[in-house]
Amino acid sequence: MTMQIADTVSLSASDAKAREKARAHAAAARDNLRTEPRAVRIAIITLAIMFLTVFVVLPLVVVFAQAFSRGILAYLAALAEPEAMAAIKLTLIVAAISVGLNLVFGLVAAWAIAKFEFKGKTFLITLIDLPFSVSPVISGLVFVLLFGAQGYFGSWLRDHDIQILFAVPGIALATTFVTFPFVARALIPLMQEQGTQEEEAAISLGASGLQTFFRVTLPNIKWGVLYGVLLCNARAMGEFGAVSVVSGHIRGETNTMPLLVEILYNEYQFVAAFAIASLLAMLALITLIAKTVLERHLDEGEDASDH
Repeated sequence: MTMQIADTVSLSASDAKAREKARAHAAAARDNLRTEPRAVRIAIITLAIMFLTVFVVLPLVVVFAQAFSRGILAYLAALAEPEAMAAIKLTLIVAAISVGLNLVFGLVAAWAIAKFEFKGKTFLITLIDLPFSVSPVISGLVFVLLFGAQGYFGSWLRDHDIQILFAVPGIALATTFVTFPFVARALIPLMQEQGTQEEEAAISLGASGLQTFFRVTLPNIKWGVLYGVLLCNARAMGEFGAVSVVSGHIRGETNTMPLLVEILYNEYQFVAAFAIASLLAMLALITLIAKTVLERHLDEGEDASDH
């Protein structure tokens, strides 16, 4: 027993020394980066700032400038239009559905991949990454082939008076498909890094699987869950390609905010188009701020786990 305790202490000491050595190497690397000549550092920073200004800041400034070009009253009037209100409502509904489904799927998939070994694990990870490599337009066409009038299930759906395409279910399905990797991909590395020691200890003390998940696992990954939900929601509200294929562009019924922006812009209603676009831009800015805060919490959690 004494020998086991001594071995454990020595292992802990060696792990601590390894971490300290890694931190020392990282600090040395940062110091080496700072030894570049001052002119080189200024040139690199200036180039980065110019790039961000041209490709990020200026487009955002133009969007808000165009949205408010005729004053705040015209801006509010454009948002109060029935079509705009219908698009905002539909976008929020679809985002809520897709985020809810992806939250459940992401938690289950991450739990299975990070905590268990089973056949087909690599294949499951590949399937999770599939929407990243498939064009959203192609994913929309897949649903047309499945649920369209000439699709595999088209005749059965028509006989039972079930509308999938050109309605909320089709838009929600397409949005869910293109967004389902985000929650799972945010949680898998986090749960793998945390390991299974705490869960095994809870189970050895008599906790059930659900009790272990809700009282041990979920509190440890709460910031990762919020991070994945945030990214999923941002992508869901801004999705264009897949939704454009399955929506049918029925005005006031199946147009989400991105689709309505395109329609209004093509009709030369620039104030209305940029007013809707400004809402999406505000969502992007809020997402960026929230993402930064959540990443900070995740980093703090990793540092705490190291100690």
